[in-house]
Amino acid sequence: MSELNVLIAFYSRSGVTEALAKAVGRGAEGEGATVRLRRAREFVGPEVMAQAPGWKEGADAMNALYEAPSAADAEWADAIAFGTPTRFGNAAAELKAYIDSLGGLWFQGKLNGKAGAAFASTSTPHGGNETTILSLYPPLAHLGLIIVPTGYADASMFAAGTPYGASSVSGQTAAKPNDADLAAATWQGKRLAQVAKALKTATSAA
Repeated sequence: MSELNVLIAFYSRSGVTEALAKAVGRGAEGEGATVRLRRAREFVGPEVMAQAPGWKEGADAMNALYEAPSAADAEWADAIAFGTPTRFGNAAAELKAYIDSLGGLWFQGKLNGKAGAAFASTSTPHGGNETTILSLYPPLAHLGLIIVPTGYADASMFAAGTPYGASSVSGQTAAKPNDADLAAATWQGKRLAQVAKALKTATSAA
């Protein structure tokens, strides 16, 4: 079977979602996948970013590490994971703008049958992690991806995350994900890669 490719397209402002994305990537790499980490870009001006201390500095630092996600990345991938901080119980506009740019691939059916997943972070307990992850399920379905939840198929899921996807609560200090959060995210990447591998094998056999 040919190489397994996993795209992790995320938006992160303070580095919390970034840390989850990297853990998802490690899980996928553990299954032999080639991983592309891509950070969605801001589309607001510097005057808006200046209203949140550290926003521009964090964005500049992460943008230096990660390319912006592209339609070519999605076409390349056998599996796609979307990661985002919560925005009033929904995905961040920056990530949603990337998803909305995939209409050309959707029209051509080029994403059909790939594996898909989602993960999220929030600053407050019960701040919308589950609703944010679930808000990404409809786009995954519309794009034709096979949705892969985390479930409770690994012991790490009894300590952190949600059955829909990995998550983290950072508090008002943007605390990074703890070990339990990262373990759940790593499991998510592992499971996503396993399912993608099975789908690709079945497609090749057919």
